[in-house]
Amino acid sequence: VQLQASGGGLVQAGGSLRLSCAGSGRSFGRSTLGWFRQAPGKEREFVAAVKWDGGTYYGDSVKGRFTMSRDIVKNIVYLQMNSLKPEDTAAYYCAAAGGLISSTLRYANYYDYWGQGTEVTVSS
Repeated sequence: VQLQASGGGLVQAGGSLRLSCAGSGRSFGRSTLGWFRQAPGKEREFVAAVKWDGGTYYGDSVKGRFTMSRDIVKNIVYLQMNSLKPEDTAAYYCAAAGGLISSTLRYANYYDYWGQGTEVTVSS
């Protein structure tokens, strides 16, 4: 599985951005896809994930503001980010893994494939 993330940029607090992650590979459609983020000097943080069955999961800090979706035909996952805050500033990474269960998909070490990061900067 190969992943290509895009859509980052600079936005004012309260604004919105949509990140995209395009995937390729035979197992992409059956994978769990996740978004993680990492701010300078901080650990990588779980943002959101979608399982092969469409179930979505969110980190507590983004719940209610971010929405993850999946286009199975185009092999793309999206992260719609609304009501952005300065603390959302980070490099955002998409990742893929085969068939994770809900208790493991929040942990970066369970993911096998990673895209390059896309930078999101939220100004106050």
